[in-house]
Amino acid sequence: MTLWSGRFATSMNEALWDLSESFSFDRVLYSYDIDGSMAHVRGLVHCGLLSDLEGQTLVDTLERIREEFSSGTFERAPSDEDVHMAIERRATELAGDVGAKIHTARSRNDQVATTLRLFTRDALTRIAAATVEMVDTLVSLGESNASSYLPGYTHLQRAQPVLLSHHLNAHAWSLLRDLERLLEARSRCNVSPLGAGALAGTSLPIDPSFASTELGFITTFANSMDAVSDRDFVAETLFDIALIGVHLSRMGEELVLWTSSEFAFAKLGDDFTTGSSMLPQKKNSDVAELARAKSGRLIGNLTGLLVTLKGLPLAYNRDLQEDKEPLFDSVRQVLMTLKAMTGAYRSLAFDERTASLAADDPFLVAIDLAESLVEEGVPFRQAHEMVGKLVGQSVANDVSFAIVVQNDPELSRYAHLFEPGAALTRRRSPGASGPHAMLRQAERLMEVRRALASRI
Repeated sequence: MTLWSGRFATSMNEALWDLSESFSFDRVLYSYDIDGSMAHVRGLVHCGLLSDLEGQTLVDTLERIREEFSSGTFERAPSDEDVHMAIERRATELAGDVGAKIHTARSRNDQVATTLRLFTRDALTRIAAATVEMVDTLVSLGESNASSYLPGYTHLQRAQPVLLSHHLNAHAWSLLRDLERLLEARSRCNVSPLGAGALAGTSLPIDPSFASTELGFITTFANSMDAVSDRDFVAETLFDIALIGVHLSRMGEELVLWTSSEFAFAKLGDDFTTGSSMLPQKKNSDVAELARAKSGRLIGNLTGLLVTLKGLPLAYNRDLQEDKEPLFDSVRQVLMTLKAMTGAYRSLAFDERTASLAADDPFLVAIDLAESLVEEGVPFRQAHEMVGKLVGQSVANDVSFAIVVQNDPELSRYAHLFEPGAALTRRRSPGASGPHAMLRQAERLMEVRRALASRI
């Protein structure tokens, strides 16, 4: 029997039931739904719709149901369409007529919206904490390889030498932006819809702010129709997760390149790599490839929800049931990926010799030659052309660019720029990749990291 069986002469068709039921996936919300129901019960006591004894009975009953779920002993009844109905049905079984009062002044619409906000708020907190751990791992890896450097790339071609710590911090900064977005999304999510009812509130003398405070929400809803139909917080969370996925995908692609024989800049630990079922010599960076692939799944979840939300009339529509599976999946996937990639970077062994040899490619000194001429008063475009001609000679004659410069009467005085690491140390502008600029950047990054982490 459903919660609305009084209106209907026949039971739900099996085909509709199969389409409608959500207990199979929304049971993960049980603890959040119980928290919301407890706050609702206390609110009913607060406004006199339940006695103190009835309220305590219901709270005790809900706690017992929570224990049944957590211990795996909760038994689903054939009529339990979703976790919310299952909990109310079980409360009525255990507490009788008192249990039947639990839904007073509440609709499944505001109940579900409240439960989902509680889940999302917690999920954002967990993802934020995992993101901080990822940032700390990148910073730690850079600090433990403080003198290591490698080529920086544009268009996947060697461009200028950069410190490894500078390179890793570039990823850390993108993750810190992700962290800030997560915290801002959590703030916007932190609004209680409980008390909005089906869409227009209730005639009963409730105080929505009471339950809101009980649940730790920042504020309560202003418009009941908006409260039950709003899923902006889900869409925003899915966007934030998708963008984290994009950043992790970029990092994964980089690890695939770095650990290839062609680059050979780094090796992942055996515990974060796999082998081949056929080729005995293989050591594959699957963790990085899976991180790269997960981004498509996370973007798909976001896109799917946005299409579902598009064009829905106010207020609640059953379409909104489709908000949960993509949210649950994205939260689970991004937490797994953050954990795995954090472990992968912790296992990483950076090959300083191979990377520095690549970074000391003579062509990477070209900009330093041009800027040295600029310091002497030569217009940049003229300096660029002078150096470019020497690069052309080097390529055309297959002669080292360093030798071409040494043999040039006008530029031979800059031959010292080709010494190992010399070009790197010249990167001294604020935020640049050189050792001196790196010190201030590291301080700034940790300042931002500490400020954001303190908000979690």
